[in-house]
Amino acid sequence: MSADFPRCAVCGGERWRAAWRGKVRAGKFGSFTEPTEIRQCEGCGVQRLAEGACQDESFYASGDYREFLGQGKSAASFYAEHDPLQLERLNICRPHTLRGKTLADIGCAGGSFLDHVRGLAAAALAIEPAEHYHPVLAKNGYHVFASIKAAHKEWRGRIERAFSFSVIEHVAEPRAFLQEARELLAPEGTLLLSTPNRADFLMELLPDEYPAFFYRSVHRWYFERDSLARCAEAAGLKVAELRCVHRFGPGNALGWLKDRRPPGRGPFPGMADAGLDAAWRATLERDFRGDYLYASLIRP
Repeated sequence: MSADFPRCAVCGGERWRAAWRGKVRAGKFGSFTEPTEIRQCEGCGVQRLAEGACQDESFYASGDYREFLGQGKSAASFYAEHDPLQLERLNICRPHTLRGKTLADIGCAGGSFLDHVRGLAAAALAIEPAEHYHPVLAKNGYHVFASIKAAHKEWRGRIERAFSFSVIEHVAEPRAFLQEARELLAPEGTLLLSTPNRADFLMELLPDEYPAFFYRSVHRWYFERDSLARCAEAAGLKVAELRCVHRFGPGNALGWLKDRRPPGRGPFPGMADAGLDAAWRATLERDFRGDYLYASLIRP
């Protein structure tokens, strides 16, 4: 073990093997770190960034994180970036109703997801370490906490539906994070979380260019479906469902192949076809080779 690769925070393993060495993305595309290292735990399969290249948790509690991404730290900037993502997340929630449920969004930032379901919930917790979002969250009627632990005193064992989108890859200890979330859930309560998929097919298609884009200084942990399931089970949660979502049509992959850089969401010239897009996404999602994972987890 070393300071950069201590005992695995998912399974406790001590053996790591090399997965990637090179620059990784720092903030917006075009900005990269100095060469660093990604290793994979031989026990559970999770990958992690060398600790010395990671951001500490205080970075996320400040406005620095959003500004680092080029998004701005205001609630309005957050909504502009994240409101368009909520349809995808609401689709994943189906067919389960949120009406009359007690909800929590863990790592909610400005509360975009909660705003989309506000009229349905009996009560909603907004758990967010960045305190500059707290006034707008409180104004919108949410019970606001800076951490899961802070919510335990009043809400332990009471949350029927919890959500945590694109958070677990940032935290210091993912198993401990899920254990804290588990304690918040009522018996048979569910947690829906998402994280980037390390098995994204572009990682294999472009092994020299895409990893430097996929791996990021703000993401300490990298999961595919098996390591994510192992993490959840180690935290005492039952995996009800694992789903893969691919958010881009084939034009994105063609753009990467052509220019060796992210082309965005627009169609590749001459390739704008809804049926082709749907078939492409469905194929990658079926094989768990899309760019995002969703896990539905239950507290037994």
